[in-house]
Amino acid sequence: MSDQAAAPVTSLPVPNYFELLGGEDTFRLLVDEFYAGVAEDPVLRPMYPEEDLGPAKDRLRLFLIQYWGGPNTYSQERGHPRLRMRHAPFVIGEVERDAWLRHMRHAVDVLELTPELDRMLWDYLERAAFFMVNKDL
Repeated sequence: MSDQAAAPVTSLPVPNYFELLGGEDTFRLLVDEFYAGVAEDPVLRPMYPEEDLGPAKDRLRLFLIQYWGGPNTYSQERGHPRLRMRHAPFVIGEVERDAWLRHMRHAVDVLELTPELDRMLWDYLERAAFFMVNKDL
């Protein structure tokens, strides 16, 4: 047996993407930019029954914050996300998906993230948009 002590095992910290992406301010800007486009979009706006888009903005912001490692306020207030179930009452086809992605792409671009963080965020948002399609399944 060697007299030398074994090197301590260290693990790298798990990155907190919520913080890496810029925290709550980043998600607030992302969602505000996204909904500015939705407010004027003839395809998407009718999908939001509330007169004021504020509650929808709050729900999306809280969901994204939680998903990316921030506080779990969304689940505390609304329970499990169940995204497909919550969106089931709305017909979401290619046209709706593409409109959503167009506004979200603009919102992500406004954030001016590093290419790596941009790609990571966009990959998730794009997958989520395709997952929500429920028309012509």
